[in-house]
Amino acid sequence: MTLQKYVSLLTRKITSNPIIYKIYEEILWTQIKEGPIPEHIGAILDGNRRWATERYMPTWIGHRLGADKIEDLLKWCLDLKVKTITLYIFSTENFNRGDKEVNEIMYLCEERLKTVTSNESIHKNKVQIRAIGRINLLSKSIQKQIHEVEEATKQYDQHYLNMAIAYGGRAEIVDATKKIAEEVREGKISIDSINEKTIEDHLYTAHLPNSDPDLIIRTSGEERLSGFLLWQGAYSELCFLDVFWPDFRRIDLWRAVRMYQQRKRRYGI
Repeated sequence: MTLQKYVSLLTRKITSNPIIYKIYEEILWTQIKEGPIPEHIGAILDGNRRWATERYMPTWIGHRLGADKIEDLLKWCLDLKVKTITLYIFSTENFNRGDKEVNEIMYLCEERLKTVTSNESIHKNKVQIRAIGRINLLSKSIQKQIHEVEEATKQYDQHYLNMAIAYGGRAEIVDATKKIAEEVREGKISIDSINEKTIEDHLYTAHLPNSDPDLIIRTSGEERLSGFLLWQGAYSELCFLDVFWPDFRRIDLWRAVRMYQQRKRRYGI
């Protein structure tokens, strides 16, 4: 066991006491409340299966609790006045998992999408919701739910929630390249005019006021992006937390924000 993992486990055990948790939460809030808050947070929601496996439970329980945790994260981010949240929910590679698990995840996605339009917090905070990825790979019923959610929130511009589903960073760049090539073929743009802005305008995140996440958080202890926002995350601050996604708490978000505030962002300069 690494020192980092040992410290993480010890901290989690200590803060499992409600009184100590409250004290630690107040200390964290004091540390971050006056500092800069990330405008755009990306999150790789990892560890649902391992959470369930460690407890000798079926994987669907981990996925369901993980889905519940998304509502908590949205609330915590809105409380911090984070403008944009992008969640890595399901990658194109995840389709290679067993049919039963994929079907369980798809059922959960459809189930939760059905409740979004009646979520008072979404409308109160004027959250525009988009699904980003190769949506055509999803079932017709999920595509229908996505369309209804996007239509119901398309007029909002105070906050943005992006659900990366059937998403892959390389696939996104390939799809953007194809769109640009088609426009060149049609004579809408010239090859010489293509620059970074051109590519950004053809990515899945082109609708966002700030498509580049300031902070990317990954749970489960894995330290890689796994294809998440490869273009947009070039200068994002990365925070890898040694906690499975179903166990993610508000203090974990605040710890990540504290880490973000402590770093000096140079953008290659």
